[in-house]
Amino acid sequence: MPARLPAPLRPGDTIAVTAPSSGVSPALQPRLDVAIADLRRRGYEVLEGVCLRDDRDHHVSASREARADELMALLVDPDVAAVIPPWGGETGIDVLRHLDLDLLAECDPCWYVGFSDTTTTMLPLTLRSGWATLHGLNLMDSPYAPAPGLLHWLDVATSEGGELTQTAATHRRAGGWDDYVADPGVDELTLAEPTRWSLLDGGTASFAGPLIGGCLEVVSPLSGSPYGDVPGWARQQDRPPVLLLEAAEGNAFETARVLHGLRLSGWFDRCAGVLVGRTPAPDAPSLTQHEAVRDALGDLDVPVVLDVDFGHQQPMMPLVLGAEARVEVGPQGQRITQDLRRP
Repeated sequence: MPARLPAPLRPGDTIAVTAPSSGVSPALQPRLDVAIADLRRRGYEVLEGVCLRDDRDHHVSASREARADELMALLVDPDVAAVIPPWGGETGIDVLRHLDLDLLAECDPCWYVGFSDTTTTMLPLTLRSGWATLHGLNLMDSPYAPAPGLLHWLDVATSEGGELTQTAATHRRAGGWDDYVADPGVDELTLAEPTRWSLLDGGTASFAGPLIGGCLEVVSPLSGSPYGDVPGWARQQDRPPVLLLEAAEGNAFETARVLHGLRLSGWFDRCAGVLVGRTPAPDAPSLTQHEAVRDALGDLDVPVVLDVDFGHQQPMMPLVLGAEARVEVGPQGQRITQDLRRP
C-alpha cells in the first residue's frame, strides 16, 4: 500500500512552524527569524506555533501534552500545507502516545518535513497513518542553498509530480553546519572535503522500493512497538522497502548494537537494500562506523550503501519516506530517483 503524497506546495500556501521536541533558545532566535523570512520571501505564509521560541533554554519547547496538541492541530488543519520544526531534539518520543494516528489516517496529508529527532514522529506517521513524509533539512537549515546535484526540500515539496533525480554530492562539510550563531544570515555551506558513496562489499548495485527509516538513535527505541512496526509495514508493500538509516552521535559500538537490535526486530527481513547516511559520529577503539555496519548487516543478501548524502553531516539530500526510490551506485554515477506522480 503506497503512502499518500501531500498536494504540491504553491506560493501563498501556509507553512506552520512548531517544535515537537526542542525549541529555539534566545541565542538562536535570530537564525529562526532569518529562516522564517526566507520562507516568506519565497512567497509562503508562515504560521508560528506557541511551542517554538523557548526562553527557558530547555531540552523541550513545552509540555508533552502542549507539543502534541499543537502538532496534531497543525497536521489536521486543511489550511496548513506543510509543517516544519526548527530542528530535531532529544526526547520527542514523549509526544507519541498523545497523537491520534487513526484520525491522521483519515485526513488528507500535508508535508511534514525534517530529520533527526523529527523522524520519531515521521516514522509512525508513515507506518500507521499512511502519510508520505519528507526527510530533509529542518527549518533552521532551509536558508542554505543546496549543493550541486541535490535539491532543496522545497523543490521536492513543490514538485507537480514525475521523477526527481538527485546525484551524489562531490564534497561535504568537514563539520556539521556553517556557524549561524556568528552569522544568522549564512546561506552557503562550506563544502571542502571530497565524498563518495560506496557499497559495503564494493561493486555496483541498482535496486528500488519504498523508502522508510530515520535517525538510528531515535527510531530504534520504537522497534517492537506499534509506532515502529517496520516489518508489518513492509509486508503490506507491493515491493520490499529500502531502509534509510543514519547515526547522529553514538559511537561505533552503539551503532553496531542498534543495528543488531533492529535486525533482531525484523526490520531487515524484507528489504531491497539499505542506505546508510554519512555520519559525524565517532569511531570506537576497535571498531569504525563502517565496520559497525558490516558487523550487523554484512551478511544481508541485499546492497548496503555507505556515506549517502543525508544525516548529520551536510549536505543533505531531501527524500520522501513512503515513496518509491530507485538507487543506482556504480562507475556511471551515484543517484537516487523518486517518482512523485500522484494517482
